[in-house]
This record gives sequence, C-alpha cells and structure tokens, in this order.
Amino acid sequence: MLHLNTSTVYYWYNGPTDMRKGFDALCGMVQQHLQSNVLQGGVYIFVNRKHNQIKLLTWEGDGLAIYYKRLEKGVYELPAITSEATSATIDSIQLQLILQGIVLSSVRKKMRFSLPK
Repeated sequence: MLHLNTSTVYYWYNGPTDMRKGFDALCGMVQQHLQSNVLQGGVYIFVNRKHNQIKLLTWEGDGLAIYYKRLEKGVYELPAITSEATSATIDSIQLQLILQGIVLSSVRKKMRFSLPK
C-alpha cells in the first residue's frame, strides 16, 4: 500500500515514459537513467507524454509495487525541473499536491516563526 511520508525520498524522472512498461522495464529505467537501485528504497515517479498518467514504483520490503493513475480530464502538473536534468527529488507534499491535481504555483507555504525564549 502506498503511504506518502516525509522520511521517504521521491525521485521524479524528467522525461516521458511509456505507460505499458511494467516492473522490469521501470527498474531498468531507474538503473539506466537515474543511476539508482529500486531495492535501496524510495519512490520513483514516471509520467507519460500527455501528462495524464502517472506511475509510482517502490520496493516494499518483500516485493515491488506500482501505483498507477490515469486522469479522465486534465493533466498532472510537473514540478519545476530544468530540461537538462534527467531527474529530481521532490517531497511528499509536492507529490500529494500533484496527485490531487493542485497547481503547485498556487500553493504558498506558511511562514513559521520561532517564539522568543
């Protein structure tokens, strides 16, 4: 089961992905393009060319899991990544906003102030 939390690293693959790819092909993409190993942990995120489908690949300790979602209307907003970069890390909050279809540029973080002692 997919749980988003702040202790997990989320790796965003910056390129279109064929959504017909399964476990082995996505693991190959992680090794080839992200120079990483799925078995070391983290969640690897892939989006198709139209930006209306997303796959998340993760190792759950006893096997690989894929979370796959297709939007019927609209597209997923991609995080701000330079076009030269093959990947980037995002945090769990960004991923949750993306999966819910919220426009990232419309979100403002609340400033936190420390109280004087």
